[in-house]
Amino acid sequence: MNNAPVRIAVLIGSVRAGRFGPTVARWFAGETGRRDDVEIDLVDLHEANLSPALDGNRDDPHDPVEPLRRRLAAADAFVVVTPEYNHSYPAGLKTAIDSFHAEWAAKPVGFVSYGGLSGGIRAVEHLRPVFVELHAAPVRDAVSLHEFWNLFDDDGGLTDGGAGATAAHVLTDQLVWWGRTLRDGRASHGLVA
Repeated sequence: MNNAPVRIAVLIGSVRAGRFGPTVARWFAGETGRRDDVEIDLVDLHEANLSPALDGNRDDPHDPVEPLRRRLAAADAFVVVTPEYNHSYPAGLKTAIDSFHAEWAAKPVGFVSYGGLSGGIRAVEHLRPVFVELHAAPVRDAVSLHEFWNLFDDDGGLTDGGAGATAAHVLTDQLVWWGRTLRDGRASHGLVA
């Protein structure tokens, strides 16, 4: 078994102006990045130019999407940080997911959602079958931040009495276990078609 740290790509799923996703993602990355069994790569989809992927320009070595492709391919696991828009997840996140395929396969995916009363859980429930279709492995537990605008201080710290931190560590424990197991499986057996 390869005991190297699990490389977790934390994706900021919202690309809207005024979004809160970077605050949530930085909190999660800070909370879990102190562990010695993970390496965090904070991926802001707002910075990725996904228009070439939409145009089908996937074979150009100078494709501006290529840096994002390499980062996703290098990950052993993913955490998708998503708000809930209209009882689902953002269009920019859907574009990013659909722009890649093999990069997601046989890797665990965890979710950190934020929203109003629902805490973004409806977005997560819509994302789970999408990732299953891509041969990814969504993990059971997630972090859900209800009424997020009341949960963070001015420095981006979570002020919920530790519940979010506990949930983040449970999620990360699952990602580390699945990340190592699937990384070993990919190395030994390749990908299932």
